[in-house]
Amino acid sequence: MEHETDEPTSLGPMFTAAYVFAVVMMGTTLPTPLYPRFQHAYGFGSAVTTVLFSVYAVGVIAGLVLFGRMSESVGRKPMLWLGLALSVASAVAFLIGGQMWLLYLGRVLSGLAAGVFTSTGTVTVIGNAPPSRLPLAAAVATAANMGGLGSGILMAGLVAPIVPDALFDPFLIHLALLVVAGIALFWVHDTPPTRSGLSLQLPGLPEGSRRVFLAATPGAIAGFALMGVYSAVAPNLLADHLDVASSAVIGIVLALTFLSSAVAQIALRSLADRRLLQIGLPVMVVSTVLLVVALLASSVPILVLAVILTGAGQGLTFLAGMRSLAQVTPPHERANVTTSYFVLAYLCISVPSIATGLIAIPLGLVTATVIAVTVFAVTALSGLPLTGRIGSGHIG
Repeated sequence: MEHETDEPTSLGPMFTAAYVFAVVMMGTTLPTPLYPRFQHAYGFGSAVTTVLFSVYAVGVIAGLVLFGRMSESVGRKPMLWLGLALSVASAVAFLIGGQMWLLYLGRVLSGLAAGVFTSTGTVTVIGNAPPSRLPLAAAVATAANMGGLGSGILMAGLVAPIVPDALFDPFLIHLALLVVAGIALFWVHDTPPTRSGLSLQLPGLPEGSRRVFLAATPGAIAGFALMGVYSAVAPNLLADHLDVASSAVIGIVLALTFLSSAVAQIALRSLADRRLLQIGLPVMVVSTVLLVVALLASSVPILVLAVILTGAGQGLTFLAGMRSLAQVTPPHERANVTTSYFVLAYLCISVPSIATGLIAIPLGLVTATVIAVTVFAVTALSGLPLTGRIGSGHIG
């Protein structure tokens, strides 16, 4: 085994770190295609489903704030061990099941795990690549993050129809994958602490970054809000309004959102940040129109196309926002700015989802979804005049 602090000379440690990252992120979306089954088993409605999804986002924000800078004080691998432990605890909570509070606990724990890996997993993947392969490492880190989210949905959706206990066995499989990840983590390179003492990673925006941050905000709001609403309400839309009862189909449809985000980021990463926004924002607007058409026409194929375009648009605007902020922010301030960007993103995942669930109580889920995505489309459009603030270059 190579010494943990040696500089990587092969791609093995990078892909090992990416596997660990992806497996933890899988757990955050694993319950999504199972929500209709949970509703039937526990007797709750779509409003509770949106809250279950949203408490995960609260956990992510808490994880970012509590643990975002801790790797600088204790090293990266101890934080990755913590994230793995939280993910294991989440899986165990779902495996025990039987009571609503365990579902909420499982979602919060998976959110905390994601918060740890959002702040530490990406830099660990990049730090485990040879210096000459850093652009590849950035793409692999993106694929591990978004691909892991998509794979969790896909795995649960495909496994649920063929196992004896659809609300138990997917989490048991995930627990086994986490055990493998724990073993694999021994082969991941660490970095020594760079500072002493512990402190919270609070959001912050230095003056030089605010103009670009505001320009990236509409895309972040629209993209993550759309992803959140899809994840929270799409299982019910598919099951109750489009007559799609198969967990496998629900899993495939929802997984396409995250997988298309990863593919779009990797495929178009060579484009300038301004260009990415100029493509991504209109693509998201088109996706909302197609979603409305799909709901009114009860068309699953149109919904699938809307899902793919939503993921692609979100991926491009997210990539542009992160890269452009990195360009204008001094290195010692990047952690604060990144935290601000992700806090905004996960607030947009949770708050609109809860609002949609509440609106659905008096108006119905279809009407509430149409209202929500219309607001998101207007938000995305409002970002187009601001793209001139984004630089025409890109990183890596």
